[in-house]
Amino acid sequence: MAQFLSDIEIAQKAELQVINNIAEKIGIPDKYVENYGKYKAKIDFRYLQNELKDKEDAKLILVTAINPTPAGEGKTTTTIGLGDSLSSMGKKTIIALREPSLGPVFGVKGGAAGGGYAQVVPMEDINLHFTGDFHAIGAANNLLAAMLDNHIHQGNELNIDTRRIVWRRCVDMNDRQLRHIVDGLGGKSEGVAREDGFDITVASEVMAIFCLSNDIVELKENLAKIIVAYTRDGKPVTAGQLKAAGAMAALLKDALKPNLVQTLEGTPAFVHGGPFANIAHGCNSVIATRMASKIADYVVTEAGFGADLGAEKFIDIKCRKTGLRPSAVVIVATVKALKYNGGVAKQDLGAENLEALERGLPNLLKHVENVTQVFKLPAVVAINKFPTDTEAELNLIRERCNELGVNIALSEVWGKGSKGGQELAEEVLRLTEKESKMEYAYDTSLPIKEKIKAISTKLYGASDVEFSSKASKEIANFEKLGFGNLPICMAKNQYSLTDDPKVLGRPTGFKITIRDITISAGAGFLVALTGDIMKMPGLPKVPAAEFIDVDVDGKIKGLF
Repeated sequence: MAQFLSDIEIAQKAELQVINNIAEKIGIPDKYVENYGKYKAKIDFRYLQNELKDKEDAKLILVTAINPTPAGEGKTTTTIGLGDSLSSMGKKTIIALREPSLGPVFGVKGGAAGGGYAQVVPMEDINLHFTGDFHAIGAANNLLAAMLDNHIHQGNELNIDTRRIVWRRCVDMNDRQLRHIVDGLGGKSEGVAREDGFDITVASEVMAIFCLSNDIVELKENLAKIIVAYTRDGKPVTAGQLKAAGAMAALLKDALKPNLVQTLEGTPAFVHGGPFANIAHGCNSVIATRMASKIADYVVTEAGFGADLGAEKFIDIKCRKTGLRPSAVVIVATVKALKYNGGVAKQDLGAENLEALERGLPNLLKHVENVTQVFKLPAVVAINKFPTDTEAELNLIRERCNELGVNIALSEVWGKGSKGGQELAEEVLRLTEKESKMEYAYDTSLPIKEKIKAISTKLYGASDVEFSSKASKEIANFEKLGFGNLPICMAKNQYSLTDDPKVLGRPTGFKITIRDITISAGAGFLVALTGDIMKMPGLPKVPAAEFIDVDVDGKIKGLF
């Protein structure tokens, strides 16, 4: 029996190029390259401002997927493999990805640097501390929290209502114990006792601002807009009023520079920023995407989870804010994942089952419709192929997608690298030559409830939206305060089109329930919370951390 190497074994056997050679290959002047060891570097954001701003934009290719399943879809692997395939065809290509969070690395998901022979490397560094960006973001978040509590302790000149503090501390770890805490105990000199809690770093508004700011000036302006609390007469209190924005930006100035790494085949990749798509907007940094778009002819990027979450936010938040526009969209699926949506147990997914596939296909087709009919973008379905997939199953998917005017392309980049993505690359190149008439899912001038209903009905297929009394009260307050024209960031589970993660396929007749809504004034959006979605995940019964180790030579094992 053939023995397969693990992702980390493949990565550790690879011969990497010195990162300066990668930078030189795409024309980045050495004066803008800041080395972090031999194989990773930061690129000074002033390169974008000083030398690239007038360059023509590349063709932008967005990779999204169906709702994720335990069977796995391989969206990041497909993104990386597609980038390698385009590069191998002589196209000047850069990949733009998010940075992994330590929470899922040590939790269920494991690493997020691709897999098999389609990886970004050094994968151990990327999956762990990397260049320290997340630590800087967490420090900036927590500095603001410390300055807020210190202001209250030192006399509370701003008249902050300690019952209406909305800013929480963060840590880049899945730690359910910190979701709801009481702090400030110990008496008058130890602070003001109150109920509090932590978010995971990727859910922090600082992360969202970091990823949506074009430069350090805009970063400071947006940090100053963060609402941290309300006064006793209901007025918002901001980071700017606490005079925290400058120090926060000082902590973030180096982190704001995009990280340059490479794939196993030497394709350049910017890996920068990392908001989750189920609780934040799910896209890598604007600076990295813009820089890549000015350097390359083709940029392959991804948005988190399915098209109902990451792709929707990429278009309705990131593209709306920046003017970026995808030339083509890749929707990743697997035969196994579609059969899982059709009701097949995970252990039985390897057997041919056309009936279950037929039942599960509507989930994929809904995502195809979202991209092509709601957002009006050209798309291809990438089937991440497994050896157990049969021709009958693949033909059924092809027929159903063709009925919507969309082709499928098989992807075998996990096992074959760039050679396994040629079919997909060719279809993507064909699509990028078509005219892209991107549309948004809603107009920001609509009332808040109408924008939420537009997303829920158009993208999820809901029949209606119900708002809790708390959510309705907050919506009325935000509109009164002048925030009614902001876009919406839906905080929804990733596993279902509904707000119930157990409901698979393409359900109809369901309602989305909005239990609360919060504001990210600095990031420039409102966050609508559905179901039991939370901003601090927990570890599973058997976390991935149990299998990670390091030997006497410092070689890491168990990352995947």
